[in-house]
Amino acid sequence: MGCRFLLSLFFLGIINTSCQVAENPIIWADVPDVSVMRVNNTYYMSSTTMHMSPGLPIMKSKDLVNWEIAGYAYDRLVENDKMNLENGKEAYGKGSWASSLRYHNGLFYASTFSATSGKTHVYKTKNPETGPWESHSFEPVLHDNSLFFDDNGRVYMIYGGGQIKLVELLPDASDIKPNGLEKVIIENVNLAFGEDEVGGLPGEGSQLHKINGKYYLFNIASPKSKWERSVIIHRADNIEGPYEGRVALQHKGIAQGGLVNTPDGDWYAMLFGDRGSVGRIPYLVPVTFQSGWPVLGVDGKVPQSLDLADNSKGIFGIVASDEFERDISDPKLPLAWQWNHNPDNNNWDILENPGRLRITTARVDNNVLLAKNMLTQRTFGPKSTASTLIDISQMKNGDIAGLIALQNKYGYVGVKKEDGKNFIVMVESKLDMEGEDEKQGVLAYNDLSTTSKIIEQVPIDQENVHFRIDCDFDTDKALFYYSLDGKEWQPIGKPLQMVYTFTKHFMGYRFGLFNYATQEAGGYVDFDYYRIGKVTKQPKP
Repeated sequence: MGCRFLLSLFFLGIINTSCQVAENPIIWADVPDVSVMRVNNTYYMSSTTMHMSPGLPIMKSKDLVNWEIAGYAYDRLVENDKMNLENGKEAYGKGSWASSLRYHNGLFYASTFSATSGKTHVYKTKNPETGPWESHSFEPVLHDNSLFFDDNGRVYMIYGGGQIKLVELLPDASDIKPNGLEKVIIENVNLAFGEDEVGGLPGEGSQLHKINGKYYLFNIASPKSKWERSVIIHRADNIEGPYEGRVALQHKGIAQGGLVNTPDGDWYAMLFGDRGSVGRIPYLVPVTFQSGWPVLGVDGKVPQSLDLADNSKGIFGIVASDEFERDISDPKLPLAWQWNHNPDNNNWDILENPGRLRITTARVDNNVLLAKNMLTQRTFGPKSTASTLIDISQMKNGDIAGLIALQNKYGYVGVKKEDGKNFIVMVESKLDMEGEDEKQGVLAYNDLSTTSKIIEQVPIDQENVHFRIDCDFDTDKALFYYSLDGKEWQPIGKPLQMVYTFTKHFMGYRFGLFNYATQEAGGYVDFDYYRIGKVTKQPKP
């Protein structure tokens, strides 16, 4: 019995209830390229985190709307200069892309692909929370692949952009099957818009499902006349086709994902929508079946409310405060943390009495985007805040450490040591604009040609300082603060106009803790805490 129906009975005086509802977006944070499934009474979802390590996050939920991170399919995608931030190379916006999550014969499978490694990757485990994950990789790179185990024991990947191909894998999904089936199953996904509308975003993001004997292929695409991300569904009676397609959803750019059903037999589609600088965020869409086709939404639209559990606090399964207090024999980081690229594990530590995170410089860099061992978490909407306390007593000349709002166009508040003196600084990146992509409505920038500018600096003569960043995703602005006592906060610099860039980073803004050297290695800073929350009001100085 739906919540809205119960509420209507309540207002008629027939029953008394305090029914709660879920609100879209399900997660107001950067969780793109979702792949979702259910195993018994637990839902699982994978996503994209590109250049972050560990990567390919696996989330779990009991109600489809409150999610927590259960683990990661890999700790380090690949060892090369790009993922290791070595020799001036980087993997921003690359790393691993759209994944596929499946369960077959008691094993969890997660597949992805990477131009950075040059391979397609398949990981499997009995338990996605404890692992270990068995890793396999093979060539070529199969773009936006969907792993699929058919009822007859055959295993496939469906992949491609615009043109969709089918390739058969070995029974354990570890490689392409020699002399196995390989064919084009859809010549052009975008023909579903009509012949005159071919030419927008080519259909990609494949997710294949088999329901009641029919195959349903979900793709994201856009028509030629306007950049509007849409869901296209093709169906067939045989995995090889022929497939017939139709546009299944065009509403607020919400698309890419797939189907999942509840134990009670209700169907939903988990999709994502681009929402400015916070990133690409998940929406849950009710689904019914009519004449053998999935029908998405309510009257063709994604509803604001759903007859599911209250998810108002659900973001805190995805992000987490950290006092850095640990059992020192097992100093693991909470799963909400990810390193920006592969970390150098010899130069960070969790210390005790009191608990703190130490980041030591091991080389000289000229750009915060190349800094090793930047520890990050997602920002979240509609407004979020992060703060930290740093012991700066062991910095060397030229060292810069602090708290960053990380994307291609970044801003940070921190401390710079210069000629034996410390200065609190607010820094904003200055970028050479390549041009504006009108279809995507974002600015494109050169990445590591980035230069930065100190907007404001203040001398400091104490060894500890608090920093805070507030992100407002209604206005896409970040505000920067410092405090000498953790109670009175002083604004510094100016608001950062946050911009989501597709050509570089391709990720929602993240909060990050960093320390890097510009003159000599060996200095270190200690972060005493990291605290996040929802912004209700701005601090008063």
